[in-house]
Amino acid sequence: MSQIPTTLAVIGLSTTILSAQVPDNLVVEGIPPIPAEIRQKAERYLDFRAASFQGWHPTKREMLVVTRFGETPQLHAVKFPGGARKQLTFLPEPVGGAGYQPKEGRYVLFSQDKGGGEFFQLYRFDPGDGSVSLLTDGKSRNTGASFSPNGDLVTYTSTRRNGRDTDLYQINPAEPGSDQMLLQLEGGGWAFGAWSRDENLILGLNYVSINESSIHLVDRREKKISPISRPGKEKVSYSHPDFSQNEEAIFVVSDKDSDYRHLAKIQLKDGKEERFGPEWKYDVESCQLSRDRRKIALVLNMEGASSLKILDAASGLEIDAPKLPHGVISGLEWHENNRDLGFTFASAKSPSDAYSLDLATGKVERWTESEISGLNSEYFVEPRLVKFKSFDGLEISSFVYSPDPKKFPGRRPLVISIHGGPESQARPGFQARNNFYLNELGIAVVYPNVRGSSGYGKTFLTLDNGLKREDSVKDIGALLDWIGAQPYFDASKVAVMGGSYGGYMVLASLIHHGQRIKAGVDVVGISNFLTFLKNTQDYRRDLRRVEYGDERDPEMRAFLEKISPSNHASKISQALFVVQGKNDPRVPLAEAEQIVKAVRENGGKVWYLMAKDEGHGFARKRNQDFQFLSTILFLQDFLLAQP
Repeated sequence: MSQIPTTLAVIGLSTTILSAQVPDNLVVEGIPPIPAEIRQKAERYLDFRAASFQGWHPTKREMLVVTRFGETPQLHAVKFPGGARKQLTFLPEPVGGAGYQPKEGRYVLFSQDKGGGEFFQLYRFDPGDGSVSLLTDGKSRNTGASFSPNGDLVTYTSTRRNGRDTDLYQINPAEPGSDQMLLQLEGGGWAFGAWSRDENLILGLNYVSINESSIHLVDRREKKISPISRPGKEKVSYSHPDFSQNEEAIFVVSDKDSDYRHLAKIQLKDGKEERFGPEWKYDVESCQLSRDRRKIALVLNMEGASSLKILDAASGLEIDAPKLPHGVISGLEWHENNRDLGFTFASAKSPSDAYSLDLATGKVERWTESEISGLNSEYFVEPRLVKFKSFDGLEISSFVYSPDPKKFPGRRPLVISIHGGPESQARPGFQARNNFYLNELGIAVVYPNVRGSSGYGKTFLTLDNGLKREDSVKDIGALLDWIGAQPYFDASKVAVMGGSYGGYMVLASLIHHGQRIKAGVDVVGISNFLTFLKNTQDYRRDLRRVEYGDERDPEMRAFLEKISPSNHASKISQALFVVQGKNDPRVPLAEAEQIVKAVRENGGKVWYLMAKDEGHGFARKRNQDFQFLSTILFLQDFLLAQP
């Protein structure tokens, strides 16, 4: 395990049953009591599980996974493919990224926050006695833990100095309290990962935006940092740096001189950068070198679906690997044996689960099989990839999930579900609870990848930046045009739904295309860019200014003021459902409160759900359940109801 990722709360859909049974941690306004028949009908859709691969045991062919059997996701060990999931942690808060101590596996390091606030702390779990020890200060945000090769040290970044900048720290997890600052840095986008074999050099990445980052080399003994990548006229995005076998160069994912991210090799001596391996007209979204640095595993993003590739690290030639089903791959990690590659895989037919590829035999094995509430996966809908032209001729793609026409004949109502980020991407993964809309309500679900989405090259990625923000809202208008031309959709029954930036898109779509939309569900969405930039956590502000625009510039401030949905609340006449976590560090609570207040003051109808123990989306099952059931009732009342 080379680096422990920080698992962020996932934006979900949820609810419970009767208003008298609403948990004390939820604030519920305007939502009617949930009829018992909705709960009964949706019951089987409330218990889907998922599992994510976290890492290998260094001396055994065993896995760490995160999955949920109670209220929150926790750490589990799996000893063999299809084996029982043995729960290791039993904590009230969700467990994030985790990994075994290298070489011996004496303990597990994991990340966890409180109440969804994303002020992550690092903990040590000792398998022998089940004890959990706090390693960080318990207050600041601590992320990106990375073990040294021999497993005695861990580096991580922390905001403890001023709450804004992410400085580099190191600690011996076996000795809590041994942490010390290695480097004082400026900016909130620093991350550090790969170590040299002698444990002196560490590769770092300074993230400025999704289109711009730089690679740096840390001399741990000298406590110095120096740049590796060379700035030029063009902004370059780098990710996943790691040392080559001889440590005279590094491998990295780069979009230098290209519209797509590719594998590159940079010489440490002179900074010369060259493409490495085959050329694909798709983004390389992740890569992982084997422990002996002789093989490289890559994941290509092929119009949203993942394709796994294995390369020889010396020649760049492709090594035969089995083709996986249409779906999404994440979390690559090689075992110490250099032949087993672990990963997480999800498809429309199957939830996220842990898998492995034995490169010596080509055998793919499924280590976990997450429950699907007793439902038949054959009834889960595969998406269609459709493309349409927007207002300026730009091609926009969408994944369309349609109900069974035999069970639901005629034109179907639909939900447009808009992803967040805004640099995220709708992908052909598992629909989980959304299968209820398709299989029980007969509602189609459309996932557009509007301009600004990742996975389609860096030009497409920048087409919504700054003053071009509302061009992505125009893409929704073009999608509505396309929907109106399809014989199997009822264009008079369209709802929009989205989380985070997708929540802004919901509000903006109601304002600009409201005559063609019946209802909107805004989950932790931005309602005013100026208040959002003022109140988002300090470590995020400059990173978000690059995407949305710097409000300190008078022209940009005026533009952000002009397009902010809270200033156009009088134009929202459709039913609106707003969902928010009180502890959200990204899109603060005030964003939800002000849009709810503004729409209501203008006579609009708003349902409001706020969880006191959640952040940027709901992570606890009871909260997810209540949100989901409420959303079903909302769609029944305002999308499906006959005039």
